[in-house]
Amino acid sequence: MKQYDMPASVAADPPANVTDLLVDRVAATPDSVLFSLPSNGGWTPVTTSEFHAQVVALAKGFVAAGIQPGDKIGLMCKTRYEWTLIDFATWFAGAVLVPVYETSSPTQIQWILGDSDAAAVIVETAEHFSRFDEVHPELGSVQKVWQIDLGDLDKLTASGVDVPDAEIERRRSLAVGSDIATLIYTSGSTGRPKGCVLTHSNFVETSRNSAVALKEVVSDANGASTLLFITTAHVFARFISVLCVHAGVRVGHQPDTRKLLESLGTFKPTFLLAVPRVFEKVYNSAEQKATAAGRGNIFEAAAQVAVDHSVLLDQGKSIPLMLKLKFMLFDRLVYSKLRAAMGGNVKYAVSGSAPLGMHLGHFYHSLGIKILEGYGLTETTAPTTVGLATKFKIGTVGPPLPGVSVRVLDDGEIEVKGVNVFKEYWKNPEATAATFNEGWLRTGDIGAMDGDGFLTITGRKKEIIVTAGGKNVAPAALEDPIRSNPLIGQVVVVGDRKPFIAALVTLDPDMLAVWLNNNGEDAAMTLAEASVNPKVLAEVQRAVDHANDHVSRAESIRKFTVLTTELTEAAGYLTPKMSIKRDIILRDFADQIEGMYAGAPVTGSNPVNS
Repeated sequence: MKQYDMPASVAADPPANVTDLLVDRVAATPDSVLFSLPSNGGWTPVTTSEFHAQVVALAKGFVAAGIQPGDKIGLMCKTRYEWTLIDFATWFAGAVLVPVYETSSPTQIQWILGDSDAAAVIVETAEHFSRFDEVHPELGSVQKVWQIDLGDLDKLTASGVDVPDAEIERRRSLAVGSDIATLIYTSGSTGRPKGCVLTHSNFVETSRNSAVALKEVVSDANGASTLLFITTAHVFARFISVLCVHAGVRVGHQPDTRKLLESLGTFKPTFLLAVPRVFEKVYNSAEQKATAAGRGNIFEAAAQVAVDHSVLLDQGKSIPLMLKLKFMLFDRLVYSKLRAAMGGNVKYAVSGSAPLGMHLGHFYHSLGIKILEGYGLTETTAPTTVGLATKFKIGTVGPPLPGVSVRVLDDGEIEVKGVNVFKEYWKNPEATAATFNEGWLRTGDIGAMDGDGFLTITGRKKEIIVTAGGKNVAPAALEDPIRSNPLIGQVVVVGDRKPFIAALVTLDPDMLAVWLNNNGEDAAMTLAEASVNPKVLAEVQRAVDHANDHVSRAESIRKFTVLTTELTEAAGYLTPKMSIKRDIILRDFADQIEGMYAGAPVTGSNPVNS
């Protein structure tokens, strides 16, 4: 067993709750810009004191509407300014927010709002309301329903003008650190979502300690800023939103990824928060555009120079003159354009949910962007470990944050203890007891830790495949490198109790037409047609071979099937953070899986597609 303990950088403050973070920020920098709202192609500033005033006014509206301390309020809304406004107003009113993913089905909405005993719900759009209304009769506890697009937040604010300031001060001061701050339901990659009780101390202590550990990120000399585009309903972006209020980081929002590049260009953030798929998409899109313009060889050479340059820097070695000259040339031709596409000011990016990969880590490093990979769960208020500006190893998810201890057991399972670990599962003492081991949170993830405390994640314990020959295989080690190919959408490695490892593969519809055009094929080809196209299959095989190069023969993918459909969240195959729902996929595509194992097992030197 290996264990690494990182002492807290900030003294514990048991009486504090999340509202204190905003009150302290107002006292420190009342006139600084805390948010920027999209407006006519530009951004309208909202100062800290203005945000605080809006929070208090909305909290008064909740009080006037009959919301009581401890009441649960459901929120179904995409990532936008109002999300954080509602979040803090709920806390100031003494209530508890229960996020609902904006993509949730009526059945999921019914479970989350019903299990949490929500007294009210806020939806963003008429479409959100229609999904809620479908199950509303089954939700007897929900007495109030508000819709943002109907102007209901303004109506609430207007209704609360007679609520005295003293009542809001009383209510916001009711909760102490050990009290519930929010109830977040797990994304449900397996089974029914469980409600995670996160306390005020989870947010307060984790935010205060993270601000110290990530001071280079959240305290830029010219003003730190970030543009949020991943869903705020997920704990990852939710925590960052709270951290930014605590640290005084300017925040903007853009939930429409089709407008992301335009917004990055005008907002010009200093750091980003994203999942690896976003960085893969940026890289793959640039690569395919260069190929379409006849400059594919230039991009390929530039990428290799960037990686070589970063590897040498990472090893503390000097850069040879020829590599230095090539780097300067490609910086002008390629790297500078990619930096400009992300706004020109990005120095750091925080990445989570899946491994980024060494190639992309080194590539972006040479662009002047440190991608700080992190690791955590809903049960750990998001961050457990994260790469730091001053303590950074590409390919790892960094060391534990201050106030957090991490240990890796002899069987590889990661356990966590510290200021970030949740209190319990809501109304589920059996699940709570099962997830703790003498005070340590069992994460269910497997990994390794080096002597400096840097953690590497290798997969999920329950997803380990054991072949008929007794070989243990971690699917992520094969899936992640294959998924980095621009043509690939999703990969699901299979083979439990089977004679060899195989994979289900889907194509990325966003990149398919560009790739087909670049490779002399009909860009209008459907997914079904592309799934049997010889050039497409050869490219998938190339991606599979690349992944196989990094594992033993017994672990290598011997067959694959390209599916004729996508694996999407809407179809129930992905979680909101884009993790695959493996059990459901294995069930629904059982025939395709069995088809790969029909007849004699593959024994040749090269994998083949089915």
